[in-house]
Amino acid sequence: MRALLIQLVLHFVALFPLSWTHRIATAIGFILTYFPQLRLVKITQINLQLCTPFLIEKPSVQHTLIETCKTFTELGALWLWSPQQTLALIRKVTGESHLQQAMQQNKGVILLTPHFGAWELAGLYASAHYPMTALYRPPKLVGLQTLIHTARQRAGGRYVAIDQAGIRALYHTLKQGQVIGILPDQVPNQASGVFAPFFGVMANTMVLVSRLQRKTDAVVIFTYAIRLPQGQGFHVYFSPAPDAIYSTDLIKSVQALNQGVEQCIQSCPAQYQWSYKRFKQRLPDEPSIY
Repeated sequence: MRALLIQLVLHFVALFPLSWTHRIATAIGFILTYFPQLRLVKITQINLQLCTPFLIEKPSVQHTLIETCKTFTELGALWLWSPQQTLALIRKVTGESHLQQAMQQNKGVILLTPHFGAWELAGLYASAHYPMTALYRPPKLVGLQTLIHTARQRAGGRYVAIDQAGIRALYHTLKQGQVIGILPDQVPNQASGVFAPFFGVMANTMVLVSRLQRKTDAVVIFTYAIRLPQGQGFHVYFSPAPDAIYSTDLIKSVQALNQGVEQCIQSCPAQYQWSYKRFKQRLPDEPSIY
């Protein structure tokens, strides 16, 4: 029932232009500010309190909630419009030469897209222009699986689940000199991560990217899509990962991964998904944050 309701809402907001859905999100985000007991609001407040000292720009809770709401209301356009209509929302692309040069090396490219801005759009753009296989975590609501899978693959990319077959598919793709896509700030299980600082807070961080890079000698690049004001569209960026991500020292490589995510977020901190429980796993001697 819940999955059906979400699908109905998505199809409804898909009827409106982006500027309208962003106005709706602004109203919802403004209202949420007055309900601090809500889980989404609480998590946002906690994460901002922890990380704000390390941010160049200090976003307010209200501004952040508005951007979080935009992440959801714009999904109608990002998932249900035709690929041509959705990609037309991109007004500018910066740094794509980094990806093009990396492709010429024929080593394969690991494309990292954090939970930042319109990450669904960044992935759609990459899959529409490059041979890409991306890793994804199946939704908790099984009823949404077909919708999400179809939406993400409609521009030509291939999405594989986080399991042994999916990991093998990533290795195979890189060996062919193609592109793989990964969300680098997803919280891994305890056996698949190590703790490294993320905006000054120790966070369990995936080792998959570092191990894939080490075994394939692939080039690592970050990409993200920033929302433009007043629903005007999006600006897609590509930027090289910090050099230390290529270190043979796993800890240094993982630390560089988090540093790369931080650098992306610093360009517009309010558009990061601060409602995500990034610090839900803690070191043994540390108390629970949430």
